[in-house]
Order: sequence, then C-alpha cells, then structure tokens
Amino acid sequence: MLKEVTVDRVYLAQGVTDLRKSIDGLVALVKEEFELDLFLRVYLFFVTGARQVENSSMGS
Repeated sequence: MLKEVTVDRVYLAQGVTDLRKSIDGLVALVKEEFELDLFLRVYLFFVTGARQVENSSMGS
C-alpha cells in the first residue's frame, strides 16, 4: 500500500551513478559525496548509464 510521505529535501546526484554497487556502496557514496545523515527525511535521485532516473528514500 502506498502512503503519503513528507520529505525535507530532494537531492539529484550529478553524473552517472553505478547502481550495481551494493547498498553499502551507495550508502558510502551518500555519506561521502553529500555529507548527509542517513536518517534525514530526504529523497535521493541517481542517474543510471542509460540516463534513467532511479530514486532512493532515506529516513522515515
């Protein structure tokens, strides 16, 4: 079931992101590149090599 969520900020990662990385690799990318707390209410959007946009929500 879909539910309504509230986010504080939306981020778009510049450049192509290799989504073949494990979740640990993406978490490291978020921590290092964006310097974000992983428990914030944010949406992160990544671009794949095919220029498709993938999203990932963080926090609650």
